[in-house]
Amino acid sequence: MNEMLNDKLANFSKALLRLKEGLLESGYALFVDGTLQRFEFTFETSWKAMKKFLLVEGFDCASPRDCLKKAFQSGYIKNEKIWLDMIKDRNLSSHIYDEKDAKAIYDRVKQNYKSEFEKLEVFLKEKIKTL
Repeated sequence: MNEMLNDKLANFSKALLRLKEGLLESGYALFVDGTLQRFEFTFETSWKAMKKFLLVEGFDCASPRDCLKKAFQSGYIKNEKIWLDMIKDRNLSSHIYDEKDAKAIYDRVKQNYKSEFEKLEVFLKEKIKTL
């Protein structure tokens, strides 16, 4: 069981590291596009990691939104609104064609989402010690 949780946490941690690297890059168009792709991957690995951790604690969830609601109720995340905004931006970023919209999502990733991912990573690293 801990091996499965360690794998999910490691996948999320690697994705978060790649996202942070993308936020440090320069070269406007490519770095915005690349960072948004890293955001999508980081979001996917984050909710899937939460799903596995919640399952170990007896909570089953089927979708990202369901997992985020249960994660909020269980104290995994503190700011449910930002995480629900992430779902919207994750869905938008897959089909974004306007540079202004891409930049707006990039700004939210940099200003809000990165720190929420970091908080979750710290929480999961502490949580795994108790499971």
